[in-house]
Amino acid sequence: MADSGAAAKRAAMYGEVDLGSFELFSGNFINYGFWESVPLDREITLEERTRSQAALYRKVVSALEVKKNDAVLEVGCGIAVGTELTLREFRPASLVGLDFSEAQLARARAVHGDLLDLREGDALKMPFADNSFDKLYSVEAAQHFEDLAAFAAEARRVLRPGGRLSLATFFATTEQSPRELAKLIETIADEIDFAVPIKRFCGDLADAGFVDVTVESIGDRVWLGFDTWTAQLAQHRDSWGRNWLKAYRCALADYFVVTASVKN
Repeated sequence: MADSGAAAKRAAMYGEVDLGSFELFSGNFINYGFWESVPLDREITLEERTRSQAALYRKVVSALEVKKNDAVLEVGCGIAVGTELTLREFRPASLVGLDFSEAQLARARAVHGDLLDLREGDALKMPFADNSFDKLYSVEAAQHFEDLAAFAAEARRVLRPGGRLSLATFFATTEQSPRELAKLIETIADEIDFAVPIKRFCGDLADAGFVDVTVESIGDRVWLGFDTWTAQLAQHRDSWGRNWLKAYRCALADYFVVTASVKN
């Protein structure tokens, strides 16, 4: 469990610091991006960086197979640009965005007005009744959850029979990897991020009652693009952002889309 200092730093990143406003995230989404291709003969544009982040949302939400009568929950919605994309492009019957940061939700409401149903709450203790949703997704938020087993149990609780989960973030590749990752990635050393071994999380899902747990590695379409983009930004060229590709190439971490279902 992270100490209170780590939790405070995490809250500040999404509160007063407003991480989403940084050029690293193109002032839009807050994710590493899903890059179908990376330009080799020119610099990446800000528009292309934004598109990579939208593409990650499409990758994750497509795995849910959203139907027109589905009630959908996003966990870790941030400023809700991805929530808006999901509502507009996938057209579920209803969509709720959940986030722990009051400041982020205030920014989201300033952008989207009353278009979206946004709620403040903890991913480990969601403010919803049992069997409230048909589909649940989370895009690059789970690395901040201090207890993925508790998250898995909550996700299972709020999903209806026949429901489906889709989640994307980075994970450690083995039980030994987190110690080495902490030497490369400051936010892991500080417990702002948690590099949980992927097999352990799959076990958490199974223990919570999920079935048909699947794992897709997409690191080959995440880390090179993000590293190339980061290398263009003078303030990040030799910093935290450049070490993710190193960690991937050393087989310490990878980026995964994880899906799971609830029995009918």
